[in-house]
Amino acid sequence: MGACTNDDEQWSFSSASFVDRRSSKQVYDNVHGNIYLDPLSLKFIDTEQFQRLRDLKQLGLVHMVYPGASHSRFEHSLGVYWLAGEAVHAIKACQGLELGIDRFDMETVKLAGLLHDVGHGPFSHLFEKAILPQILHGSNWSHEDMSVRMIDYIVDEHNIDVDSQRLKKVKEMIFPSKHLSHTCVKDKKFLYDIVANGRNGIDVDKFDYIVRDTRACGMGCNFQFRRLMESMRVIGDEICYRAKDNLTIHKLFSTRADLHRTVYTHAKVKAIDLMLVDALTEADKFLKISSSIQEPAEFWKLDDSIMKTIETSSDHELKESRDLIRRIRRRDLYRFCNEFSVPKDSLDHFKAITPQDIVCSQRSGGIALREEDVAVSNVKIDLTRGRNNPLESINFFMDYESDEKFTIQDDRISHLLPAFYQDMIVRVYSKKPELVGAVSEAFENFQLKTFGIKPQVHSTPEKKKRRVI
Repeated sequence: MGACTNDDEQWSFSSASFVDRRSSKQVYDNVHGNIYLDPLSLKFIDTEQFQRLRDLKQLGLVHMVYPGASHSRFEHSLGVYWLAGEAVHAIKACQGLELGIDRFDMETVKLAGLLHDVGHGPFSHLFEKAILPQILHGSNWSHEDMSVRMIDYIVDEHNIDVDSQRLKKVKEMIFPSKHLSHTCVKDKKFLYDIVANGRNGIDVDKFDYIVRDTRACGMGCNFQFRRLMESMRVIGDEICYRAKDNLTIHKLFSTRADLHRTVYTHAKVKAIDLMLVDALTEADKFLKISSSIQEPAEFWKLDDSIMKTIETSSDHELKESRDLIRRIRRRDLYRFCNEFSVPKDSLDHFKAITPQDIVCSQRSGGIALREEDVAVSNVKIDLTRGRNNPLESINFFMDYESDEKFTIQDDRISHLLPAFYQDMIVRVYSKKPELVGAVSEAFENFQLKTFGIKPQVHSTPEKKKRRVI
């Protein structure tokens, strides 16, 4: 195949040039600039179910620590829609004839990008990863599955005229692990890697939220996703990348890990998260929030405003939840006691630490702690592939004249890249300020009993241990 560029030439593209602007609506996005929405996408956007995404903050409660992080799932979804279009247009510009990419493919991928988060619950991933498992023990509810069901509901509720085959492919692109069997897809498997890439984790969803989230939180971002989008190429029905862009790909995963460590799982953010989990778990007994999660007709009515509903309610049954939310407002948070990173040689057999583990580690003769006095956050941070190197699942090509694809080992790139790819951080909090000292001591005892050392970097400051009157 001939090259669409050469190593020295810099080129750019914009899917705006491929859009019929006469039938499109233009909106301005503060990350990507002008976005053009095609008529089919507008039919979905102009529904109350999609507009609900305006009332779901992309980062949940992170804005209470990073005030600028108040962007919504709505703008992120528009961003992914636009980048999905740019990605498929870039591939078409270079390989459209040999791959048989047509207008149907392009519109389908864009629609998948638009609707990939339409089934998200309140407070970002906290809803499905912490709140529902606490209320419904063993819950395996997922926003991807709800997105697929919500799409069907929107089509039926609003009588949207959309081809059934297109709709099927959109749902497969959003939730490939459940709805897509690669053995039954005869061609164009690469299209399923653009929005939600189950093969190696490189997709336009990450491109958008990494850039959008770093900007909102005032962090620098040295990951240049356009470099990847401009040079990617399909070989063997798989999107591959130039070998010289391997460090750019590593920056994608390392920037994501930095966001998790410094933003998404910030110690104060997790304190607020733990309080909200407690508040909504208690409120569910009265509000029956969890009863809304199975039917799209009820689920779309649930958004972040549930927090304000509880806060302003005068119902006696919500007093405990209301008090917790008001503590959040008044910055009377669960007190961070300390944290440690689980030693590497203990990760294989690590089990999530519980309040019971901490309480059972207290020494006799002091303040008697109860499980309800302690909160624990077990945070896993990796590069998307657990303890494995994500670059091992990515295929590269040497230049545009070659049809050979291959993987690259880290030691062929740089000896400065990480030798380990996962952290497990355990943070412990006291729900009452006067118990910080007792909880901190029990936490230290737990570490000594479990690991024979205190792997935490520093001890809890004495001023934090002092009883607060």
